[in-house]
Amino acid sequence: MALGMIGTKLGMTQVFDDEGKLVPVTVIELKPNYVGQVKTDETDGYTALQLAYGDAKAPRENDKKRSRLSKPEMGHLEKAGLGPTRWLCEFRMDDVSEYKTGDAVTCAVLAGVPYVDVTGVSKGRGFAGVIKRHKFHRGPMSHGSKSHRRPGSAGSSATPSKVFKGKRMPGHYGAQKVTIQNLEVVSIDEDNEVILVKGSVPGANGSKLIVRPSVKVAV
Repeated sequence: MALGMIGTKLGMTQVFDDEGKLVPVTVIELKPNYVGQVKTDETDGYTALQLAYGDAKAPRENDKKRSRLSKPEMGHLEKAGLGPTRWLCEFRMDDVSEYKTGDAVTCAVLAGVPYVDVTGVSKGRGFAGVIKRHKFHRGPMSHGSKSHRRPGSAGSSATPSKVFKGKRMPGHYGAQKVTIQNLEVVSIDEDNEVILVKGSVPGANGSKLIVRPSVKVAV
């Protein structure tokens, strides 16, 4: 598998392509990631790279605060020669021989990658009803109706005398891990450490994203 990176969502904008068409893009900041641990078949039973990104107290990047991390976490980072960091992510790889702890990984690793998969945490929308959460139809809005936005019958009676788990009902909406696959890479600016991908990605501006080369062929 190919190496990805941890980045930050900066927001959306628009650019013009070679044909003069307007393309909506998401700007993802990919500042250097640092290798926190190299996992090999001999020591861990598989090969992977653990990357560290962001300071422990975001978004003030120069304000590193050790108290935000536990002693085991801080000891793990210091062993790799790193300071307090906010995020760690592991990437499975076939060959990790060219990396060692403390190495910097820049957005240059994505140069020439046509499509990427972007993983993030979607915006939290709090407690929501079934219309907003599950796209249910509303009930009649006339005066005789007493069920306008309610979910309706849960479908249980004497048998089975319970509501089955997983039934679509009101509840917490959003704030879930989401992956958008096969997003086209519009451009990579290595000098400014940003990448532009076509379309939207999950999460609010300033949230953490994981960007990997696509594992599926885009149709």
